[in-house]
Amino acid sequence: MKCLVTGGAGFIGSNLALELGKQGHEVTVVDNLLSGNKNNLKGFNGKFIDSDISKSFQLNDKFDIVFHQAAITDPRHPNDKETYNKNIQGFHNIIKLAKNNNARLIYASTAGLYGNGPTPMKEDQKKEALSVYGKSKLEMDKIASSLFNKMHIVGLRYFNVFGPREAYKGRASSMVYQLGRQIKIGKNPRIFKFGEQKRDHIYVKDVVDATIKAINAKSGIYNIGTGMAINFNDLIKILNMILEKNLDPEYFDMPYDKKTYQGDTQADTIKAENILGFKAKWPLKEGIKDYFNWLNENRWNNE
Repeated sequence: MKCLVTGGAGFIGSNLALELGKQGHEVTVVDNLLSGNKNNLKGFNGKFIDSDISKSFQLNDKFDIVFHQAAITDPRHPNDKETYNKNIQGFHNIIKLAKNNNARLIYASTAGLYGNGPTPMKEDQKKEALSVYGKSKLEMDKIASSLFNKMHIVGLRYFNVFGPREAYKGRASSMVYQLGRQIKIGKNPRIFKFGEQKRDHIYVKDVVDATIKAINAKSGIYNIGTGMAINFNDLIKILNMILEKNLDPEYFDMPYDKKTYQGDTQADTIKAENILGFKAKWPLKEGIKDYFNWLNENRWNNE
């Protein structure tokens, strides 16, 4: 199949593009390299187009499937208006492209739109987006919901994704990466007081698997997580064990207003299991070990 991956030089997008190519699909990546990096596409044999999909653009090729990963994803991006407008306009442009190609559209949403709602988080519960990024994704989900009966469109609410090729995300990279890097160089891992916040960490290989499964799922919006949450204190214990260190956490005051910080995440995975046929295969410890092996062979820094 002919596949388009927007944001394909970014974290999830590059892992997706490489796997699609490995499976024998013809893959085109579109990325403006705002936060993505071509180094993420080493070994990629498809076509690369440097373009901003939030602006007017034209592609001569026809596609069977469009995977929309492009977005401003940093919830602390300094320009809220830019985050919202680019994410929404880019989505409108990609919907138009998918319609013109009669292509299936699978796009990235986020668990961030649940805010501090009850856990495990269900797709139909009340939303509480705490950032403009989350609000933009919530609006995208509303747009998609109005199109379920008109085209094949699937939204995937990714939870806390970690894994290879995330280093260029900088401060928006996963806590697995950030804390792991601190511990590896012998620094006490720094976390907000008192490390009780919980996250549903999901390995990027599972996320790619779920995203590809969405090709054959019915239109809808699905949580993509493990269904299990772990607090930062326990995560640090796991990282210490894997890296053979014994470094205590260094606690510091929360710099953010609680109204803008998501305390806990945990996915309700029933809908994804029943309709997507997706269930995470990588236990947290095994995912981190696999990831750190990759970092040891490639890079721990984004240089």
